[in-house]
Amino acid sequence: MDRKTLLLEAINAALKGGEEILNVYNSEFAVEHKDDKSPLTEADKRAHIAITEHLTFLGLPILSEEGKTMEYAERKDWQQFWMVDPLDGTKEFVKRNGEFTVNIALIEDGHSTMGVIYVPVTKDLYFSDEKAYKVEGFNAPITDLDNLINSSIQLPAVQNRNNYVVVGSRSHMSEETEAFINEQKEIHQEVDILSKGSSLKLCMVAEGKADAYPRFAPTMEWDTAAGQAIVNGSGAQVINWETQKPMLYNKENLLNSWFLVRR
Repeated sequence: MDRKTLLLEAINAALKGGEEILNVYNSEFAVEHKDDKSPLTEADKRAHIAITEHLTFLGLPILSEEGKTMEYAERKDWQQFWMVDPLDGTKEFVKRNGEFTVNIALIEDGHSTMGVIYVPVTKDLYFSDEKAYKVEGFNAPITDLDNLINSSIQLPAVQNRNNYVVVGSRSHMSEETEAFINEQKEIHQEVDILSKGSSLKLCMVAEGKADAYPRFAPTMEWDTAAGQAIVNGSGAQVINWETQKPMLYNKENLLNSWFLVRR
């Protein structure tokens, strides 16, 4: 199947997931807790079903956060598959601050090569194959990828600023992250902190609204895969802090190493 079709259908799958999320978001929803104590809502489950049902006909395997119990022996030889986080930023969802996303990535030979991130509340859409784009206020299913690209903003967008911006998280700020920020303050005359939830932190670097996103705290592969493809498409990098090489995917342990997103 050609890459345009893969990207188009990944976008449409993300839109369907976002629709299911909003249906729950605009209701009185209940919150459960997973084994790792992180929150789970009906929105996660419904988005997972909508996305996987849409992607299944494309014929590629799917590894979703909500289906993560799959054994490594079953997936270790996958050369091409979808990695999905149906609702990234469940804590942000529960707080009702709107900063949660749908993440879909195409993984090929361990590398994230295509990404879609959709923000259901603002209807902002980020997507990439070789290049990265953003469309604001978008929620209609697409039938023509070229028309969508022509109406999009190619990333990074032009940013008129002289300050150095580090993007961080409202929910997670480790001592190592604070140390990194302090180091940047010694290097750059002006350093500002931009707080965002979920994979929007990676999108801020892709857009050019931030210069760096240090993450020296735990994340899982589905938290970063789509964002990494979009960051790469914008000309920036997601670097494994230990190896100083690009982050890789479909490891036996799906826990990410610390990483740095930088432009």
